[in-house]
This record gives sequence, structure tokens and C-alpha cells, in this order.
Amino acid sequence: MKTGVPLLGLRGKQVSLALIALVCTTFIVWGWERAPFPIVFPVDERVRRLIRPDYLHENRLETLFLAGPSLDTPSVMESPPSLPTGESNSISANGLQRVSGLPPNVTKDFSVESISVITTEKWPPPEVENSAAIEKKVCDYTEGKWIQDSRRPIYSGNMCKRWLSEMWACRLTQRPDFSYEKYRWQPDNCVMPNFEGEEFLLRMQNKTLAFVGDSLGRQQFQSMMCLITGGKDSPDVQDVGKEYGLVRAPGAIRPDGWAYRFPETNTTVLYYWSASLCEIEPLNPGNRSTDFAMHLDRPAAFLRDNLYRFDVVVLNTGHHWNRGKLNANRWHMYVNGQPNEDGKMRDLRIARNFTVHSVAKWLDKQFVKYPKLRVFMRTLSPRHFFNGDWDSGGRCDNTKLLSESHNVSHIRASDPAVESAARGTRVECLDITGISELRDESHISKYILRSKVDSQDCLHWCLPGVPDTWNELLFAQLLFPQPKNLPAKI
Repeated sequence: MKTGVPLLGLRGKQVSLALIALVCTTFIVWGWERAPFPIVFPVDERVRRLIRPDYLHENRLETLFLAGPSLDTPSVMESPPSLPTGESNSISANGLQRVSGLPPNVTKDFSVESISVITTEKWPPPEVENSAAIEKKVCDYTEGKWIQDSRRPIYSGNMCKRWLSEMWACRLTQRPDFSYEKYRWQPDNCVMPNFEGEEFLLRMQNKTLAFVGDSLGRQQFQSMMCLITGGKDSPDVQDVGKEYGLVRAPGAIRPDGWAYRFPETNTTVLYYWSASLCEIEPLNPGNRSTDFAMHLDRPAAFLRDNLYRFDVVVLNTGHHWNRGKLNANRWHMYVNGQPNEDGKMRDLRIARNFTVHSVAKWLDKQFVKYPKLRVFMRTLSPRHFFNGDWDSGGRCDNTKLLSESHNVSHIRASDPAVESAARGTRVECLDITGISELRDESHISKYILRSKVDSQDCLHWCLPGVPDTWNELLFAQLLFPQPKNLPAKI
């Protein structure tokens, strides 16, 4: 009998241990089902951020172009996040991006069922990125090169007759070469989005785009109309110039501008002629031959009166700031409602700089009332008169690109007045000067309709041509706002 007691005690201890093990196993299995792996084996928070499902997101560019029209969500185009030196990303056969540089205990392949495209983060992920780092992620469209593209031009100069002035449609002149139509601008470090008319209209649904400026602004407006319509007549597009007072006055050759509406998306595109961007006021309204006050410190009345109706505004001024133009137009400079007495303003470069800054400051104050407004100041379009000027035998007979390298790199201060005026404001700079400098072969040149003897137009551009690229740059900057406190993308 005594020999059985120790045996029963031993069995009791074994049963107790077995019960304890069973309870512990049950607890572990239950915990595993609730939250596998991390609870039992805690993961470093940096790794947890990389493997959490809500941290996986679709490719930003794909989402942007496939999503429906939206104007309310801020967006800055970011370059792909970088990984440590020696590490790389790869695209698998199923279209997924495999993430390299992760700790060895983290899987590198993700399921197709969970997400279509995966982007990576820096390893280790930074706590906060400074503004300089963000700035590097934004594409600098001004650095790049002109490359030949057999798919160009986007529209036909022969067909875009409703929108394109005959004097700028070089296909309708006697010009024999059209190689200038076959180039597109390629930025160095990013991809320029293709301009699609339907895509543009969807993004600009229920919106108005206004070009305000001189004849080069009118060229950009006509280019935009041809790009949107593909150069087709588009009879459904409505002429709504009357809504903006853009009608031809008695005795005038043309109205002060044009406005057209695409009814399917309720998108309006207009142009208003304002060569100086400042208010021009008749000194004697009752006299048809009156002189005019050129108020350097006031924006154009059309811009001031209609800004509330606009969603995107593109401004330009430049080539009318010369003594000949001011005298021909009978413009007299005024400041603070009085004739200008500042001797420095006699230098018209200083006068233009003063006006551009005044307009930019006024616009910057308007963003409080119109927070979704986007305003661009376009830099100066270059002239290419060689061996003279427009009235002294200047010519631009070249038919090849000006630069053998076709490249623009690190060109700055191409229009210091516009760049400095936009700096520190929400007004954006649309820099087209550097990229246009290389295209002296794209001007109207000697193929001017009803031209004077030995007169060449080395200021305006053939269309299709360089102004199309200005609008492609505009489209890119509308889609991908620069990180300077801007409210929204289109």
C-alpha cells in the first residue's frame, strides 16, 4: 500500500502540468487568431509601419489620372521614395513593386489580391521631412531638352481654322518646312503628362480658364483651344463672349477678347487683351482720339471685375513695354491716380517690374476670398531677331534648333521681374523663357501674310508649335502643384 502513494503523487503533478500547458496553449492560439505574430513576437515600430495593410497605397500618378475629376484635394507630385545606397526596387511579373532593403524577417512580396501597385518608403522612414527635401521631389520642368517625336503635332494647322488665326497657321502660308512641329519638350528628371483634351475638360469641369495678356497670350489661348478640340471645328462649343463683354465695338477690327464654353463639362476658356496688365483709362472719354492713363499700380479692370468668375488665370506682359508702343497707344504712366513723376520709371524695364509686382501683390490678397483660385504669371516669350530688329531688317531664317544639344539646364532669372513678383506669394510662375530660347526656327519668320518688304516676324510663333508646349507645362503644373502653400490640383 505504501509503495502506491508516491506513484499517485507523481501522476497528480503530471496531470497538473498538463492542464497548465493546455491552458497556456489555448491562450496563445486565441491570441494568435486575434492578432497573429506582433502580439506574441513584438515587431519594431519601423517595420510595423512597412507591413501594415493601411500603409500600402496605390501609385499616385495612376490614381491621379484614373480618378474622376476633383478640385478639392491638395496634391503634390512626389518623386519615388528613395532607399538606402545599394538597395533597389524591382517590378515583378504580376505588376507589383517588390520592396528591397527591409529586415530579413519581413516578407518582400505582397499579394495581388490586396493591392495593385505598391510604393515604398525610406528605410528607416524619416520622422519629418523638411521643406528642402519636399522641394527636391517636385519636378523642375524647365530643365530638359527638345526631342523629336513622330507623334507630333497634336493637332493639324490645316484643320484648326475656327480657333487659329490664319496669320499664325504656318501650314496656310508659303512656308515649305514643318520639321519644327515634330519636337516635344522632355524634362530631365520626370515625365511630362501627355495633354489630353478630354482629360483636361474633365479636370476643369464647371471651371473657367482665363488668359489675360498681349498677342503672345492670345497665341497661347488659341493653342489651348486647338489642343482641347484636337484641331476640330467642334460645333457644339458655344461662343459666350457676350457674357464677359467681349464683343466687337463699333469701328473696331476685333473684340477685346474671346470666350468659349464646352457644354458637356461646362468648361469655359477665354482670352482678354491686356498688353500691360494694368488699368488703361481714357483721359477724355468723350473724345475718340483721347490719350489714356496707364495706371501702373492698378490691375486691368477686366481682371479686377471678373476674377470671381475664374478658377485658373494665366497672365503675361512684356513686349509692349517699349517707347514706340506707348507712344502709338497714347499711354501715359500714372501712379496713385496722378501722372508719374518718378524719373526712374522712364526706364520701362523698371516700370514693367513695378506693374508686375503691383498686380502680384493685389492678386495675393484675393486668395483670401478665392482660396481655390490658381494664378500663373508666364515669363517672357523670347524674340529672335538677328542682324537687326523688327523694323531694321532683323531676320530669323534658321530652320534647325538653335542649340546642337537641344538642352536647357540651370537657366535661372529668365524673367527676373515675374520670378521676383511671384516669390513669397501664392501666384505661380509659368517659366517658358529658357525652353523657348532654343526654338528660333519656329517663328513666323518671313512667311507673313500681307507682309511688308523685308519684314519678318521673329516674335510670334507658328502654330502648331512652341506655345503648345507652354500649355503642356501649364497642364502639368495644374495637375501637380508646387509645394508653395497651394490649395488644390485640378
